[in-house]
Amino acid sequence: MKRLIFVLALLLALPAAAQTAKATFAGGCFWCTESDLQKVPGVITVVSGYAGGHVKNASYEQVSAGGTGHRESVEVTYDPKKLTYERLLDAFWHDVDPFDDEGQFCDKGSQYRSAIFYHDAQQKATADASKAALEKCFGRKIVTDILPVGPFYAAEDYHQDYAKKNPVRYHFYRFNCGRDQRLEAVWGSVPH
Repeated sequence: MKRLIFVLALLLALPAAAQTAKATFAGGCFWCTESDLQKVPGVITVVSGYAGGHVKNASYEQVSAGGTGHRESVEVTYDPKKLTYERLLDAFWHDVDPFDDEGQFCDKGSQYRSAIFYHDAQQKATADASKAALEKCFGRKIVTDILPVGPFYAAEDYHQDYAKKNPVRYHFYRFNCGRDQRLEAVWGSVPH
C-alpha cells in the first residue's frame, strides 16, 4: 500500500504533458485572420493583438498609424492532440497573400505585412520548411517573414471576436478589401 501511495505521489508530482500549444501569426487585418483560424478544428482560442514591435502595450491607434514596429497579429491556442502545427501553418498560408510585401489585400503598411512568429526552434524549422516548399510549388519568392515571437499584446476588447459581434460590418469590410477574391486567385489551384 505504501508503495502504491508513493507511485501515485510521484505521478502527481510529474509535470503534465502540454495540454495546449501556442502559435502566433500576422495575416493583415486581425479580424479576418482571427475569424478564419477560429474555424480550424483543434483551435481553442484566437486572440487579436500586436506582435513584433518595440512599443509596450501599444494601442490600435498607434499600431495602425505605423511606427511601432508591431503587426496586426493573432495568438492561437490549440490542442496539439487534435491539430498539428503543420496543419495550422497550412491554414495560415491559405489565409494570406504570401507575395505581397507591402501589406495584405487593401491594408498596406508594415503593420499589415504577413509573418509567422515562432515560439521555439521546432516551430521555426517547420515554418522554414513550409515556406521553402511553397516557394518551390509556386516557383517564386515568398515574402512572409518568419520571426521570433517576442511579446504579444492583446488588442482592445472591441477587436476581439469582431466578426461574431459585428457580422455585417465585418463582411462588408472583408468583401470590399478583396481578401477572398485575392485568396482564390493565389490559392485556387493549390491544394489545402
